[in-house]
Amino acid sequence: MSGSLAHPRFAYEKGLHALGDSAWAWLQPDGSWGWSNAGLVESDGHTLLVDTLFDLPLTAAMLDAMRASVPAAARIGTLVNTHANGDHWYGNELAEGAEIVATRACADEMAHDSPALLAGFQKQAPNLGALGTYVLHCFGRFHFEGITPRLPTRTFERQHTLHVGSKRVELIEVGPAHTRGDCLVSVPDDRLVYTGDILFVEGTPIVWAGPIQNWIDACDRIAALGAEVIVPGHGPITDARGVAAVRAYLVYVRDAARARFDAGLDAREAALDIALGDFDAWGDAERIAVNVATLYREFAGDASSPNVAELFARMEEIWRNRRV
Repeated sequence: MSGSLAHPRFAYEKGLHALGDSAWAWLQPDGSWGWSNAGLVESDGHTLLVDTLFDLPLTAAMLDAMRASVPAAARIGTLVNTHANGDHWYGNELAEGAEIVATRACADEMAHDSPALLAGFQKQAPNLGALGTYVLHCFGRFHFEGITPRLPTRTFERQHTLHVGSKRVELIEVGPAHTRGDCLVSVPDDRLVYTGDILFVEGTPIVWAGPIQNWIDACDRIAALGAEVIVPGHGPITDARGVAAVRAYLVYVRDAARARFDAGLDAREAALDIALGDFDAWGDAERIAVNVATLYREFAGDASSPNVAELFARMEEIWRNRRV
């Protein structure tokens, strides 16, 4: 989409950003693979952390900055994990003593996701040729050794209300969409919402789970909340324009993939054939390969899990071709 989708009040710079009304966002430009955002809500000496980061050094630096600016953050009371991708929870062990809350589907998915797998992937990368180059492009700057997974201690389905001091925080399950258990974290009185990876702003969404209609509906749910400040899982702080742009991408890719599915192209051919147009400038455009593959399984009524290795190879092909 042409023009910036960043909220005019907030610079897209690394670090802690005060949102007003005792809420903050932690931003990690450029928002590509693993460079996720997080949030902090405080009231009456109580704190809620929205997500941790991809590794322990990154999470420790974030928590140090929060504690320096917000004395109550010395002890995080509640941690909400918005979904099961490691860049939103691998640092959980550093929020010592916090109650960890997530959707039941998210917690189930987290239980099968080990940082050791990514550590092994990193070690194998130099032997994987072009694919290894892409793996290191995505994950080479993170440290997955020595992480002790810390899983949710409370789960919910559909919707759950928390109180952080005098603030009401609504957790709204919108998955499966990006992953199997996505949720939004809404602070209604502050007109603020943390979306996790339901929003990638100025970066390409990646549909690991679907169905895609759930994700489109999740965008509509965010819009209906009427939030003035929206903190995405990746990318700059945004407003309603960022929500509309992600929704437009999902609808465009769904319709373009359907036309090619009906025409008999396979998923790889379709991903290579779809012109991204207004979305071409978004980061990580090669994720079209995953999005089309997920849509093709949906169109075919195929409930099998994605072949992650095959999809990374397909993304690498598109990534490499775009760099030439």
